[in-house]
Amino acid sequence: MLIQIILIAAIVVVSVMLTRSTANARHQAIRRLLLATFVVAAVLAIIFPDALSFVANAVGVGRGTDLLLYALVIAFVSYIATSNRRLNELGRKITLLTRELSLAEAELASVDSRVESASVEPGSTSDDTTP
Repeated sequence: MLIQIILIAAIVVVSVMLTRSTANARHQAIRRLLLATFVVAAVLAIIFPDALSFVANAVGVGRGTDLLLYALVIAFVSYIATSNRRLNELGRKITLLTRELSLAEAELASVDSRVESASVEPGSTSDDTTP
């Protein structure tokens, strides 16, 4: 029962964190701290594999590998959601850039056509060869 509460709480926390904006330094710092915590936990699990089994038993999971699997599922869902949000943001930025580029090219073409029409004198023809 304890592991179910912990897993549900972890999923809720990950969901809330993923729905918030990641543009600020605080969010980046949290992600770096989580990454550092993950690295330390991974190293400790490698050095002390029995400790992972002890923690698993303490929270109601039969084996340490099962606990590790649960943690990896949460990490994987976080990664998928983060990647999806980044792809959506990149798509939005590409759309904005494409619109701005199209408008700039249209404006440049309009200016070029006005310059060309202003440079042709009224009443002159291109066949006129007299000096």
